[in-house]
Amino acid sequence: MREIALDMYQTLGLAIVLLLLGTWIKSKVSVLQKYFIPAPVIGGLLFSLIMLVGHSMEIITFNFDSNLRNFFMVVFFTSVGFLASFSLLKKGGVAVAIFLFAAIILVTLQNGVGVALAKVFGLNPGIGLAAGSIPLTGGHGTSGAFGPYLEERGVVGATVVAVASATYGLVAGCIIGGPIAKRLMEKFKLVCKDDRKEQVSAVEEEKVTEASIFRAVCLIGIAMGLGATITPIIKSYGLALPAYLIPMLIAAIMRNIIDSSSKKTPVNEISIVGNVCLSLFLSMALMSMKLWQLADLALPLITILLAQTVVMGLFAYFITFNLMGRDYDAAVMATGHCGFGMGATPNAIANMEAFTSVNGFSTKAFFVVPLVGSLFIDFFNAVIIQTFTSIFVG
Repeated sequence: MREIALDMYQTLGLAIVLLLLGTWIKSKVSVLQKYFIPAPVIGGLLFSLIMLVGHSMEIITFNFDSNLRNFFMVVFFTSVGFLASFSLLKKGGVAVAIFLFAAIILVTLQNGVGVALAKVFGLNPGIGLAAGSIPLTGGHGTSGAFGPYLEERGVVGATVVAVASATYGLVAGCIIGGPIAKRLMEKFKLVCKDDRKEQVSAVEEEKVTEASIFRAVCLIGIAMGLGATITPIIKSYGLALPAYLIPMLIAAIMRNIIDSSSKKTPVNEISIVGNVCLSLFLSMALMSMKLWQLADLALPLITILLAQTVVMGLFAYFITFNLMGRDYDAAVMATGHCGFGMGATPNAIANMEAFTSVNGFSTKAFFVVPLVGSLFIDFFNAVIIQTFTSIFVG
């Protein structure tokens, strides 16, 4: 079998080509747009399928440089830390805090279900985490980060399982959201009382300039530099942490220090930098997946994911709906929770838009769900995943 090794620059070039290819394919295939399948996932999976064929026929295999992939991963999660504004959480009111609490409970439950079922099948508990909140609430970005982290701790195939689960979640979250909200509306005879017709943005839009982008890059770089200094010190005391966790925590601290002053955090610019790095990171992570590792895990993985889908549906119906007030807004938030609890925030918005376009708008839901889904839950999810990993994987 011929082995091709790509250096850092070649790996980056291929990742960009696959990202552009995925963008083009997505623009031509409506079902990929409907379920918000990310372009780097499309391009990366396509190449990983080519690698699978090459490996199966013993023709060719590829080795990639991982330095830039790890760099982009840390940049993205550091940008997530800057979104954790507790003054914004306070400003969002009680509803935001309650919904965030519900989302945190779901994250914990998803990991518990994953670990329990993995043990039933006699698998490493890490496989259960790779089919828990890592891919579901976390999505492809968290999957690409924690998959290799779990594999470093002996969980073979964790990245492939996590990415496959994340792709499944994008579709499943959209499928179950609408029927659950419809059932709630019919059973409790809910009526929309909101005459607002336009979506409320949780984040103020400001003009992006070269100076504001530069400030965002500087803030991210400082947080990453401090994190890279502190992480080895913590590791020397026997506590192993993913490379991005401390930079993310430092970024959250920096954000809240800035919020307490008269200055503003360049949130939009930080999000832009983070999202660009996320796309490149995902493309690199997925194109290097070893899909042949999934074969022996097919039946257990299908069982775990079906169980997670049932858990999500029941949670949205009985917990999210009741916690959020048992009214029309709560039903809309329940369908939104299915979207990002199984997939991502765009899926949550798609679920809510599809439901409210027929039954009436919900200002409260369109404020609360994106705020929690895009600004807060990734931060808490990462901490909870790390806790589970320390307990069950080591």
